[in-house]
Amino acid sequence: MLRVVGTRYHFRRAIPRDIQAILGRKEFSLSLKTSNKVVARERAGLLYGRIGELFTKAKDFVAVEPDKADWKDLADLQAKIIAEHEALRDVERAASQSRRKADAARHLYEKLALVKQTEDFFERVTPAMHDLLQRLSKLNTDILVDTKVSNAEKQGFRDQIANLTHIITSLNKTEQPEIIETSQDDTPAKKDTKKRDIRPRLSEMAERFVFSDPTKSADTIKGTTNSIALFTEAFGDMPVADVTGKIAGEFRDLLSGLPAMHGKGKSNPPIREAVEQAAELELETVSGKTVKNHFSRMSALWRHLVQRDYAPRNPFEKWQFDITKKVERRAWSEQELEQLVSAPWTGRSISKKTYEGLVQVALYTGMRLGEICNLRNKDIEVIDGVPCFHIQPYVEIVNGKKREWSPKTAAGTRIIPIHSKLIAAGIMDFKNSGTYFFDELTIAPHGVRGSDFAQAFSKFKRRMGIPEDVSFHSFRHLVSTKLRNQENDIRELWIDALLGHEATHRSQGTTNYMSGIEIKNLQRVVEALVYPSFLQFPHTL
Repeated sequence: MLRVVGTRYHFRRAIPRDIQAILGRKEFSLSLKTSNKVVARERAGLLYGRIGELFTKAKDFVAVEPDKADWKDLADLQAKIIAEHEALRDVERAASQSRRKADAARHLYEKLALVKQTEDFFERVTPAMHDLLQRLSKLNTDILVDTKVSNAEKQGFRDQIANLTHIITSLNKTEQPEIIETSQDDTPAKKDTKKRDIRPRLSEMAERFVFSDPTKSADTIKGTTNSIALFTEAFGDMPVADVTGKIAGEFRDLLSGLPAMHGKGKSNPPIREAVEQAAELELETVSGKTVKNHFSRMSALWRHLVQRDYAPRNPFEKWQFDITKKVERRAWSEQELEQLVSAPWTGRSISKKTYEGLVQVALYTGMRLGEICNLRNKDIEVIDGVPCFHIQPYVEIVNGKKREWSPKTAAGTRIIPIHSKLIAAGIMDFKNSGTYFFDELTIAPHGVRGSDFAQAFSKFKRRMGIPEDVSFHSFRHLVSTKLRNQENDIRELWIDALLGHEATHRSQGTTNYMSGIEIKNLQRVVEALVYPSFLQFPHTL
């Protein structure tokens, strides 16, 4: 008899054991965990019907004694049912795999279309971005010499240019999306990352041909690092193929104007700002040999790039460098001084009163511009009954920040009696309740006080056609020349002490002797400075 237990069908012992093994032990369970439940139910119903047919035939064997042929027919039917079920399962599995492959192909096509669209975008926008960067660089240079743009406006331009340059440079480095292909068995294949063709940039090439080269010495790597850092600070991490002779020439000009002390302190202004400050404050700049060394390092790298077709030519070779001493500053001539005082002051960031005060202090003391600009009110002292400027190092809290200043050399710490002509002109009117004597001057972001005046004076001088070898520092040369050519009985040692020079005739105990020079002797030196009447400014201070 046939009995039902759960979902399995079992025969009594009247049915041979081999049929029990086929029918009683074989489980025909259906998985309902496929993604298409409707198809699964249809397949289950079909299988259920076929199994019912098998068991109806087997049930008839209970009433009659089947022969061997009947058992063979029953076994063949069971095998046929199993084969049909497995064939249907294989067909559905193949169909499911085909659907998944079609979905993957469609997804891959969509990603390829996105990549192609992005590549087209970069092909159109890259030349425009490069042109814009060049224009911004030119604008940054132009505004530095445009006399019609105020300091505040220029700083605004610089900030905007820096911001736009950062955005554009970041966008230009954006990578393409990845494309991950799948194999036929639906397992992730090896990633095939296809990126936009970005031309090799300076940092990448330096890393490959210099920094990662075991044959390069530590000095070569250090020097090249410095040279490339200066270049990228000025022009960005450019594609090496875009570096032209024009850019190399601008880099040469920037290096030639760089302060000699740039990079040797804890904080350094950006290269373009440092060059501007060096020009306006007449700081000592790097030597021609230093500039030549920078170009030699860049040229050595470019030789590799040209040889490997990364760059069309070497823009850093065949330049000439003046390794001799730079142009000597000279004193003002009487004609140039007369031209200076007769011209109306055009600086908008500094008042006429402050301009005249700074110039007259320079004429009657020989002080450096930085020393004048950093005079504090407490540095105006009366010593032995004589009003004096006291040049000395100090630390002040300015706008909540600690600010340190010191003279250029140890000999720069000194006492300078105030000339009677300065007092008569009203120089003491500049004393105020604040920190600094000339309180109208400002402190630049990197700590230089008076760069606003230095810039304005330099432009004023250029507009009058005053030669390049004459600058604000030329007042110091003028004072030194006049004192050393006077006919009074003034010792050379006193002149050195007044100007803050190291003694021209050193001997044992010279430094101590200079520190002990009496104020009356220094006053004699100051009062020996006499100028033509035309040198008086039209109005008193």
